[in-house]
Amino acid sequence: MKSNLNSSNKVAIIGTGFVGSTTAYSLMLDGIASDIALIDRDSKIARGHALDLEHGMQFTNSANIVAGDSFELVENAKIVIVTAGSAQISGQPRSELLKTNINIFKKIIPEIAKYNKDCILLIVTNPLDVMTYVAYKLSGFEKCKVFGSGTVLDTSRLRYLMGQEFKISPKDINAYILGEHGDSQFVWWSHANIAGMPIANFSKDEKELLNKLYKKVRDSVYEVIDKKGATYFAIATVITKMVRAILTNQARVFTVSSVIKDKDGSDLCISIPTVLRTGGICQVLNVDLDKQEQIFWDKSCNKIKSEIAQALDIIY
Repeated sequence: MKSNLNSSNKVAIIGTGFVGSTTAYSLMLDGIASDIALIDRDSKIARGHALDLEHGMQFTNSANIVAGDSFELVENAKIVIVTAGSAQISGQPRSELLKTNINIFKKIIPEIAKYNKDCILLIVTNPLDVMTYVAYKLSGFEKCKVFGSGTVLDTSRLRYLMGQEFKISPKDINAYILGEHGDSQFVWWSHANIAGMPIANFSKDEKELLNKLYKKVRDSVYEVIDKKGATYFAIATVITKMVRAILTNQARVFTVSSVIKDKDGSDLCISIPTVLRTGGICQVLNVDLDKQEQIFWDKSCNKIKSEIAQALDIIY
């Protein structure tokens, strides 16, 4: 189906693997995107996904779908979602994965910027925080226009598990995971609540319960990978909600990986409560951390900055 390049809600997806293709499917079901562009170095796969989506369009809010290997397809997209990259192989050093994916970004990010200087870049490729920073540097875009999916999915997992534990809808739980999208992330327990009430009101042994919940969140992704090989349904749902929030100017808070300044004045990307609107990031919220949370935050910052230093050596 021919794309309407002047439509107001065009979304482009770079990389049509599990995450990219499932995101396209989720966007089609949601109906927020008037145009969806699927871009992959394997144009045959991208076009196959496009056909598969189009065949079900009778039963959805239809969108114009185009596919191929040309970055010209990102023209006039409001949001470009980047899922392209290599997945970490068991036993592969993180530094090796970083180098591989930076070299991929060195090819694709300048191409996106060449054809669309006004889009929002939403990064999903791992290692998430450093790849978001790499995209920011390679694109030359404003900070408000480049961010990663961060710990939004991790936060969703936390709220789901808390809902299961307390038999309460996750929608009535206010709790966030901050820091790195990785092993040094932490739960912002000091400000977590259920309908405004502290977690202590729901548990006799609060400390033991919080530790149990954190471990469940941390290990849940590995459980999914062990059972089906990869995670893609939940992250596609998360991305769709973020896209809808941006395109409809909802001013919703997500723990995206945003470009911020650390206390030493250096830039880094890290997950922190952030307000998303039509132009991208409109506000990064200040977080009030307790003493232990500040230690966790500093640990995440230092880890990410170390990887950013490695990344800059590869880029330049």
